[in-house]
Amino acid sequence: MGSFTSPIRHATLTLLAAALLLGSSTAQKKTRKPPARTPAAVPAEPASKPCPFANPDAPVHRLVLKDGSYQPANKCELIGDRVHYMSAERYEWEDIPNQMIDWDASRKYEQEQASNQEENKKELSAEEKQEEAQEEAKSPHVAPGLRLPDSGGIWLMDTWRDQPQLVELVQNGGEINKNTGRNILRAAINPLAKAKQSITVKGAHARVQSHVPDPVIFVDINQDDDAQTGPSAVDASEHFRIVRMEPAKNARVVGNIEVAIYGKVSQKANYVPTRATPFEGDWVKVEPQQPLEPGEYALVEMLGKDVNLYVWDFGVNPAAPQNDTAWHPAPVQQNKTGTDAVPVLKKPHKQK
Repeated sequence: MGSFTSPIRHATLTLLAAALLLGSSTAQKKTRKPPARTPAAVPAEPASKPCPFANPDAPVHRLVLKDGSYQPANKCELIGDRVHYMSAERYEWEDIPNQMIDWDASRKYEQEQASNQEENKKELSAEEKQEEAQEEAKSPHVAPGLRLPDSGGIWLMDTWRDQPQLVELVQNGGEINKNTGRNILRAAINPLAKAKQSITVKGAHARVQSHVPDPVIFVDINQDDDAQTGPSAVDASEHFRIVRMEPAKNARVVGNIEVAIYGKVSQKANYVPTRATPFEGDWVKVEPQQPLEPGEYALVEMLGKDVNLYVWDFGVNPAAPQNDTAWHPAPVQQNKTGTDAVPVLKKPHKQK
């Protein structure tokens, strides 16, 4: 019995050992990692190069194609055999074969554009200088930081506490005082005597007072289209003069008019020696040839030998307060002028 079972047990153990060896070998095969594979080499992209434009800094380039058309580009670079550019029309990156681009034509176009821009700059600079000169003539400097307005007008150059100032003179209409009572009495005494009338301006004093005895007056006025007088028609020195006005009852007398019995009319005024010279542009500078005594004056326009009844009155008074409409070099919030109307000569008053 014992001899029979021993071989069986031996065979069983042998089978179990073989099974264990087989299982271990299978497990080792399952857990073994496959060998790593080397990835295939990817060809490197060629380095990009700037496109050969004549003006690389231009904001927009023109890629001229060999068929005559073109593509506008904001940015451009060469990558191998293709042109990589940002379209200025579609705002997208696009590609086009390099062989389709006519680079000579592209560079020539940019060179011509640069040349045209340079010429335009020169022309524009010349035009700007000319415009600046014209503006300077319309509004010239009369003192540091003080310019005449480009709208023209009549301006008196004054000095207040050592500071130069400009004050606008407003045209004031004179009236004819016929002095009827005196003329009737004069005619009764002497029938051949001339009738005397006076040109008067209301008020005892002008609104503008000069603090210096030698004020300078700058004149730039628009003439009526049908007027035959003005600085362009006659010598400026004969066209504007300064008159010393005489005081009257709540008025000032610019001049006197004498009417002869046979109808001849003549004017007389107390003229001050005056110098009138062209200044800059359309401006005329009028100034007395000698210091003015304190009193009331007027700048008058001469119509031949007669005086236009519309005058620009002013006074000379060193003790007068500052003119409230004065322009001065110091910056001010508001520059008030005497009138908002465009300065223009009013037609002379016709005698009846």
